[in-house]
Amino acid sequence: MKKLFAVLLSAMLLLAMAACGEQPQTPDDTHEPAVLHMATEGTFPPYEYYDNGQLVGIDIEVAGAIAEKLGMTLETTDIAFDSIIPGVQAGKYDIGMAGVTVSEDRLQQVNFSDSYATGVQVVIVKEGGKVQSLDDMADAIIGTQSGTTGFIYASGDFGDDHVKSFTKTTDAVEALKNGQVDCVLLDNAPAEALVDANPDAGLSILETAYTVEDYAIAINKENTDLQAKINAALAELVADGTLQSIIDKYIK
Repeated sequence: MKKLFAVLLSAMLLLAMAACGEQPQTPDDTHEPAVLHMATEGTFPPYEYYDNGQLVGIDIEVAGAIAEKLGMTLETTDIAFDSIIPGVQAGKYDIGMAGVTVSEDRLQQVNFSDSYATGVQVVIVKEGGKVQSLDDMADAIIGTQSGTTGFIYASGDFGDDHVKSFTKTTDAVEALKNGQVDCVLLDNAPAEALVDANPDAGLSILETAYTVEDYAIAINKENTDLQAKINAALAELVADGTLQSIIDKYIK
């Protein structure tokens, strides 16, 4: 009889909880924060690079700040630069950040956030080398990183025969040091970092910039909701000074 009473009491309690809209606690009721999957390319200092085995840089911190604003956790994947846009387009990654410039070709594949930084395309040359001004590039072999706007500019302005592309910017600079290319076209901030990293190689950056462009975050075209949320988060990071403080931390 006691057992029957206990069973009936338990049933009544469950019915009362259901009537009040309450459910028994189960493991499925505890949710981990959603993950923001980011594709990047880790040889583009100061935007993304490795420090003691850890991926750091402007893009990493900006993405982390955005994820925090959205109540998400950031997960980064280091891949080849020219795989970032296709990966975001295919939905493999939520966003792509690696000093990515907005271009007409890329706009056919993905959407972009508002701009969060300005990039300047510059030319690294070697002391005594063939290229000592922008005018000298017409007859030169130009090193670039594959898939970048530097590659697009160089091949469009001088022809594919005058361009050698490399998987990493560090490889392009090594090619310049070894005489395989006459100059390297890339963004100013990583160019400065690469020149500083090779103090005995006789490398320098031409004073005249090649062009100026804006960096933005690549987002899948179907994910307009994420695009709107990222733009709102970026606006907050600009307003409260967080974005500028991150940039100032890496670019003096």
